[in-house]
Amino acid sequence: MTTTTHPIITDLNKRHTVKKYDASKRIPQTDLDILYEAMRLSASSINSQPWKFIVIESDDAKQRMHETFANKYQFNQPHINAASHIILFAHNPAYTRDDYARVVDKGIEDGRTKPENREQAFGGFAFAELNTNEAGNNAAWTKSQTYLALGNTMHVLARLGIDSTPMEGIDSELVGDIFKQELDGFVCEVALAIGYHHSEEDYNASLPKSRLAIQDVLEVI
Repeated sequence: MTTTTHPIITDLNKRHTVKKYDASKRIPQTDLDILYEAMRLSASSINSQPWKFIVIESDDAKQRMHETFANKYQFNQPHINAASHIILFAHNPAYTRDDYARVVDKGIEDGRTKPENREQAFGGFAFAELNTNEAGNNAAWTKSQTYLALGNTMHVLARLGIDSTPMEGIDSELVGDIFKQELDGFVCEVALAIGYHHSEEDYNASLPKSRLAIQDVLEVI
């Protein structure tokens, strides 16, 4: 098996940003269960997990999301009802020691950390403190962690044969207002439409993959 024929490379070569979804197709629950678990297992700095994933599935939730495009980014609006699901990737803009305590205590529960080493386990929180300003805001750092989860999610979708469209083109302020209860203080600045592309109308599906050459982006030293 060569590099180009490896299943992972094949899947990633097939992956593309969908421009038109087939509204008649929905993702099976068995695949969604795998996807959700993979999202939960996403990596983050100091295992902080400063995120919240809100899955928009019902017609009511889709209508609410549809309304968030009232002022801008209307080019992404058609994906909301046509895609099988929309996932909001939200981050905690003020991640605290108490937030990290949940991670530490879960580590004790899972047997990763010994109970007597609980206080020692907070040493990692120094990384969060380095990225926190005087007002307690560390949104730039927590948002970066959320993008790790987004990348992991897109890779898993490619492996499952499910299409996707990452969308920074969302009105974060309106999303925050309309989904205020679900976000509960978290901030969403990127969403992901997932489903199956329309074979006849998704022009991007038939275009060749284009990336810079490996020697232009990777150097082994």
